[in-house]
Amino acid sequence: MRRFKNVLILLLIAGFGTSALAQINVPRPSPLGTVKQTVGLTDISVTYSRPSMKGRKIFGSLVPYGEMWRTGANMSTKISFSDAVKIDGKDVPAGEYALYTIPGKDKWTIILHKNTSYAGTGGKDYKASEDLMRFDVKPAVYPVAVETFTINVSDVTDESCMIELLWEQTQVRFQVNTPVDAKVMAEIEEKMKGVTGSTYYQAARYYLEHDKDLNLALEWIDKAIADSEKFWIVRQKALILAKMGRYPEAIKAAERSKALAIEASNNDYVRMNDESIAEWSKK
Repeated sequence: MRRFKNVLILLLIAGFGTSALAQINVPRPSPLGTVKQTVGLTDISVTYSRPSMKGRKIFGSLVPYGEMWRTGANMSTKISFSDAVKIDGKDVPAGEYALYTIPGKDKWTIILHKNTSYAGTGGKDYKASEDLMRFDVKPAVYPVAVETFTINVSDVTDESCMIELLWEQTQVRFQVNTPVDAKVMAEIEEKMKGVTGSTYYQAARYYLEHDKDLNLALEWIDKAIADSEKFWIVRQKALILAKMGRYPEAIKAAERSKALAIEASNNDYVRMNDESIAEWSKK
């Protein structure tokens, strides 16, 4: 009898081993996706599971109107920000949040929730008191059918982007604003205390491109040129002078930048300066 039990145990072990070996690795029906984008100086990341239509009606059916949705499949969708940002005019501290939505035919509610541990929407464990924020957006009709649920970070500038949700023929977007200007200005102020020519050049270029104090930008670019007269640095001086409306001086600086570019065999800067000289000569 004891021998029979031992044989039975061995057979069971062998059976479980065969069962484990027989398991097949197949694709997930809603594969995990991650979107990462730097916006200005802020890193934004979205991690979510991506279900597909597979011939089904989605909004108002598979995803009911008026009910909270995990904004994907499986675990709740996560969105993170490396710096504090603004969404819908409200402050959002740096960190990771669950991104929930309440779809509707004419209105979607976007929810950032501080508890990221739930599978799905959290059911009875969900506490509205843990919401960071809720706000409403209007959905739009997308011109083509999107088979697989997609989250994009689009319309990226130095200071903002759009978070875009696409599925079926529905498009939902909301804007995120990043604090790039405040961060750069603070860094410029700090580094101006003891700087190199390269830092003067970077600060002057930022002031030019973001409509800051052009007199200060000109002062800095002159210090950069005094440290190292390079064709790309002199080119920035020409652009600053032109933006100030001081075209004769801008042309003179562009001619100097062109001469330096010829010496360096940089045809791109020769061409850019020629085009600017021709344009500014008409002013």
